[in-house]
Amino acid sequence: MKKKLIFLVAVGLLAAIGGCAQSSKKTTEMKKTDYRKISAQEAKKMLDENPVAILLDVRTEAEYKEMHIPNAILLTDSEIKRKAANVLPDKDALILVYCRSGRRSAASARELINMGYTRVYDFGGIIDWPYDMP
Repeated sequence: MKKKLIFLVAVGLLAAIGGCAQSSKKTTEMKKTDYRKISAQEAKKMLDENPVAILLDVRTEAEYKEMHIPNAILLTDSEIKRKAANVLPDKDALILVYCRSGRRSAASARELINMGYTRVYDFGGIIDWPYDMP
């Protein structure tokens, strides 16, 4: 009888521990954000409605110096992993990412999401930006 009771208690504890592990796994999964692609028009609207939104240019420094969207922050795609924590300390900030044609912005947006950033939107390339630039 004692062995049976000990066995049942042990099974109950294992089930409880397994349930806690699953619960924390679900919490982690719920916090992870999916990749989101938006249009330049949607990005412009979000920027107009959210003055503290971060506009992130992931092209090279030379490309940025040649032309960039006003108020954009440069963080090249090759530096995302190394410098994002310093350049983008708020992981819940609204971040709108662009490059030249959309390839680097998509990869960079996904990288930021994998790093725990929660409000990242890729709007593709500057070549599709129909608004004024200096």
